[in-house]
Amino acid sequence: MDLKFNKNEDHNKLLLSELKRKLAKTMLGGGKYRIEKQHEKGKMTARERIDFLLDNDSKSIEIGAFAGENMYEEHGGCPSGGVVIKIGYVSGKQCIVVANDATVKAGAWFPITGKKNLRAQEIAIENRLPIIYLVDSAGVYLPLQDEIFPDKEHFGRIFRNNAVMSSMGITQIAAVMGSCVAGGAYLPIMSDEALIVDKTGSIFLAGSYLVKAAIGESIDNETLGGATTHCEISGVTDYKAKDDAEALNTIKNIIDKIGDFDKAGFNRKDSKKPKENPDDIYGILPSSRTDQYDMLEIIKRLVDNSEFEEYKEGYGKTILTGYARIDGWAVGIVANQRKVVKTQKGEMQFGGVIYSDSADKATRFIANCNQKKIPLVFLQDVTGFMVGSKSEHGGIIKDGAKMVNAVSNSVVPKFTIILGNSYGAGNYAMCGKAYDPRLIAAWPSAELAVMSGNSAAKVLLQIEKASLKKKGETITEKKEAELFNKIKDRYDNQVSAYYAAARLWTDAVIDPLDTRKWISMGIEAADHSPITKDFNMGVIQV
Repeated sequence: MDLKFNKNEDHNKLLLSELKRKLAKTMLGGGKYRIEKQHEKGKMTARERIDFLLDNDSKSIEIGAFAGENMYEEHGGCPSGGVVIKIGYVSGKQCIVVANDATVKAGAWFPITGKKNLRAQEIAIENRLPIIYLVDSAGVYLPLQDEIFPDKEHFGRIFRNNAVMSSMGITQIAAVMGSCVAGGAYLPIMSDEALIVDKTGSIFLAGSYLVKAAIGESIDNETLGGATTHCEISGVTDYKAKDDAEALNTIKNIIDKIGDFDKAGFNRKDSKKPKENPDDIYGILPSSRTDQYDMLEIIKRLVDNSEFEEYKEGYGKTILTGYARIDGWAVGIVANQRKVVKTQKGEMQFGGVIYSDSADKATRFIANCNQKKIPLVFLQDVTGFMVGSKSEHGGIIKDGAKMVNAVSNSVVPKFTIILGNSYGAGNYAMCGKAYDPRLIAAWPSAELAVMSGNSAAKVLLQIEKASLKKKGETITEKKEAELFNKIKDRYDNQVSAYYAAARLWTDAVIDPLDTRKWISMGIEAADHSPITKDFNMGVIQV
């Protein structure tokens, strides 16, 4: 291995160590003290409940682990958005599990909590996956109620989705394992089946204090809305469990009886490991986001047997397109080539930039995958579309629009992995979050923004200098450098993979070696949902 490979490897493994450190902190939720308080009440934590529910030694992936990171510091923080979401296997069936984390503000709903819950339901709806809710929540976080209560993407949308999923025949099971109050009480009861844990679970539209204030009735919470009340008097819940473990075992038994599902029919053969060592990814991926590298070498370490059937190899070389298998599943890969390439005419093209010919190639390939019913995988390391008079005169906007159109109207499931840069319209054309990938994950090396921190800082500095000049002020070289660094530092923080993950612009920040698992489990989930629409790009200039 050469020196550059070793430097890259050291850099990327440091990023991986940071990822593991952040995940370890996130998994503590509200902290060790609050975890102990849960245990004192005879309750498992959200993560313990999910681990108990999922099959032993089975694969799982977590959605939105970094949701809310550094977003609500003035309110004491909201680790993981106060809710844990995993896709895994219950009684051998793939499901999505949503568990309120009562160690974080008693499981109260922050704005990001609502967004994260809606993301879980979106995944369930798109893939027709059974969804299990483990409810333990104090309801809306009142200091931020105006940001979570009334809008289309807010709290109430959860219950609307409950109703929609029920009409679609998507199984929903809810276990009330703690508080379930006010509007939140509708979630478990709008599910197909509801369980409640004796003495620790409770459901009511208004608690005892509010009942006393509203109508003058004196009653304790257990009598008002405990397990005995709802299983024997109101009939609101279907099963009564003595503790968390019994409730979770009951869910396992219910899921075990679910019949088979109609399949989309995506092609799968026996899985084969890559021939090339996946660990090499850490040394291939450069430490500097401006350095060049061969994306084909990354692909060889992600796909079965390291086999990649390249489509239009000699044309549009700044995007790689081709067929492969990942964990046995047939996939079509669209990837940004990050090395400088030479065209047939002898012209040089920058790596990571989308040119007219590469956009045209990608559009054609996406259409082919839709015709053949092959899921698409996008590997993003893109700085944007090529600019300048030559590109404009050559119709780059039209060719870029065709690619965006193909991505938008694709009917096969799409999966996006952001390896490095994800800038500007390149994010859109390469299936960023706005283009409905079934799953979207970032490596620790990823950056998402309109442009790089360095470029943005230069632009913003020019604007600041012009503003000062209008006021008759001058700026020294030292002051200019200080201002540049201040702008760049602020912008660099906003382009990090964790900033994006905190806002659910991506579903996760992952170890590159987990990429195969994410794509494989994603396609398995998508196979629950047969394709019912034809691929049609509509009216587009050709």
